[in-house]
Amino acid sequence: MLHRLYAIAAEGTDPYENLALEAYLLERVQPGECILYLWQNQRTVVIGRNQHASNECRIQALEADGGHLVRRLSGGGAVYHDLGNLNFTFLTVRRDYDVARQTETILQAVRALGIPAEKNGRNDLTAAGGKFSGHAYYQTGEQCYHHGTLMVSVDLSPLAAYLQVSPLKLEAKGVKSVRARVVNLTQFRPELTVAQLRQALVEAFGRVYGLPVHPLRTDQLDAQALARGRARFADPAWVYGDSRPLAVSREARFTWGLLRLDYSQAEGSITQAALWSDGLEADFLSQVPGALQGCPRQPAAVRARLMALKGAERTLVEDILTLLMEEA
Repeated sequence: MLHRLYAIAAEGTDPYENLALEAYLLERVQPGECILYLWQNQRTVVIGRNQHASNECRIQALEADGGHLVRRLSGGGAVYHDLGNLNFTFLTVRRDYDVARQTETILQAVRALGIPAEKNGRNDLTAAGGKFSGHAYYQTGEQCYHHGTLMVSVDLSPLAAYLQVSPLKLEAKGVKSVRARVVNLTQFRPELTVAQLRQALVEAFGRVYGLPVHPLRTDQLDAQALARGRARFADPAWVYGDSRPLAVSREARFTWGLLRLDYSQAEGSITQAALWSDGLEADFLSQVPGALQGCPRQPAAVRARLMALKGAERTLVEDILTLLMEEA
């Protein structure tokens, strides 16, 4: 049972520092605590844990404009951040993790500002049909987080310049562009500021949980650990990943997300595999390439290996198997 709430705001807009602080808080949150972390990135494209960097982002255009590409720990799709966007993260241990209650905090904060916010699907919040918030989730051991974006007054013009979205994904959403699907909260309340939304979130946090919210300051944290975390998230090997082409590439859209599976084979067995996806099941999906390596390309053998992975779900396994067994 929760007995203590904390709120902390990042002091800067460096995306690598901000992701490092999120990971630091995740490692240290204790049973009975829930931390609300609020942060902003300047001119940044954030991709999901298992996404193909150059498929999702026009990296040269972004970096030419002084922007940053970063990869987060959670699954989900690519998003664009500027200072018109406010990011939130709820961090708890597993027994205190309550996505419904955490989402209610966001909804109450936005509604308190006079905006008709609604939950729409698994990980979106909308107002008048336009998406202003997308969510993703992560768990490691007993620690969990739920984070997402809140579009207050984001400059929408760079979306087409920086983001590359698969036609399969746009077709599934029934739109022709990301820009056509999203909306800023200032469309409903023109005078709204990020500072006002930040304050509304902290107030709603305490109201929903019925507990006082205690401030947590960044100067109370381990600076050396945060520096190591920043280096980890800024490492090009983490940001860009290994996207060397393999012999076969297959792509499809499933109910849980977009999946691209690349592989090479010899003598009926898979010799190398790579998986790219915006699915939310980040840890399971990241294990798939290693599990496929050396596996006979036969349904029973593949199914057995994938079902043995941590976090395996039958639907995901069968969809991966369907794509893998497609003939050229």
